[in-house]
Amino acid sequence: MAQPLRITVLLGGVSAERDVSLSSGLRIAVALREKGHDVICLDPAEGVLTRETERTLLANGVGSAPPSLEALAGLEARSLSPVLGTMPEVTDADCVFLALHGGQGEDGTVQALLDMVGVPYTGSGHLASALAMDKHLSKVVLRSAGVATANWIMAPAPGSPDGLDAPEVGRHLDWPVVVKPSKQGSTVGLSIVRAPDELAAAVTEAFRYDDEVMIERFVPGQELTVGILGDVVLPTIEIQPVKELYDYECKYTPGMAKEFVAELSPEIQSKLADQARRAFHALKLRGYARIDFRLDPQGQPWCLEANTLPGMTPTSLIPQAAAAAGVLFPDLCERIVLLALADRQR
Repeated sequence: MAQPLRITVLLGGVSAERDVSLSSGLRIAVALREKGHDVICLDPAEGVLTRETERTLLANGVGSAPPSLEALAGLEARSLSPVLGTMPEVTDADCVFLALHGGQGEDGTVQALLDMVGVPYTGSGHLASALAMDKHLSKVVLRSAGVATANWIMAPAPGSPDGLDAPEVGRHLDWPVVVKPSKQGSTVGLSIVRAPDELAAAVTEAFRYDDEVMIERFVPGQELTVGILGDVVLPTIEIQPVKELYDYECKYTPGMAKEFVAELSPEIQSKLADQARRAFHALKLRGYARIDFRLDPQGQPWCLEANTLPGMTPTSLIPQAAAAAGVLFPDLCERIVLLALADRQR
């Protein structure tokens, strides 16, 4: 066991992935305490959580749908994010474990704040976090690094004089297409569009969650994800959701998806590992991350996105990949902390 550390887990927050973050963060806190560390759970929307509150939230789980935008707006009004850098729970910590998903936790904002106050934290830095969060910019970088990613266009903003030309989208990308907010996760606001007359409604829905919306060529095939822990590529996990789309409900509701170590040829496994490493380094990620792919029927992997703070819930994929590599959840959480501290010393 590592020397006992004072660790603050940042969790919850005010993004659409709040419930996922709470589940991730509470499991991380339990795991790190099991390893002998002194752990505080701090929710920027609610403050320091009592042990009783932790137990209640942990029992509640994630739920099958994200919080409403109205509920999140109420939390944001009293968010502690502007003063996090002055709170002793943060400044006195040996390390902050970032379990925030989406929003300020994953877009580099909190990372920049922690850099300014000199507190080590888990995961990627502020630049890499912001870059990976922006699906458009990250795809540009991935392509320049030789990582295959499906063709895409950005939807015109609402009220733009250009307007949305569905036939033109079809000519560029063919049907179906995937419509998604450019800076969200957990498939929040995401739709598969199969015909031109469905496009406008899907784009409108995606704009509810972001000020930029991506329209991307749909890639048929296997849903795969590759975790990276330090310099180790973890076993590839295949996902088979009960619905066509691996959506929020399938991701966080037990029994809504089958997840298992993928049975792939050595050639394809090698190609996936190479593409995942290329993506990790091109986006300047560090610590740990999860790179998502689609493997088409011809055996070509297409990178969908990189997750800089992947979920750590009971149904999440990085813990499953680590377990397949023989790394139990408490050891995984501690190793992520030690990677953060080692990076700080470089």
